[in-house]
Amino acid sequence: MLHDRVLVRQDGGEGERRSTAGIVIPATASMGRRLSWATAVGVGPNVRSIVVGDRVLYDPDDRSEVELHGKDYVLLRERDVHAVAADRVEPDDTGLYL
Repeated sequence: MLHDRVLVRQDGGEGERRSTAGIVIPATASMGRRLSWATAVGVGPNVRSIVVGDRVLYDPDDRSEVELHGKDYVLLRERDVHAVAADRVEPDDTGLYL
């Protein structure tokens, strides 16, 4: 990875989803603009707040998809990440950096 780039793997599939109440939402259902969670699998040397294994929140409309070894990934700049969920925070903190 170069500069401030972050390579992430999307957490959920693009198929149907299930709500917390158990309702199945088909993949063809239209949704408003929604941010997505992904897991960082690679970071560049100039990335300061993300490490491999962190979950990041990003806008799926601003993504660049890439395929490596038959698997789909998303390439982002660190500034395009909206939040980071990490285990390396203080005991009483939420773990989210905005």
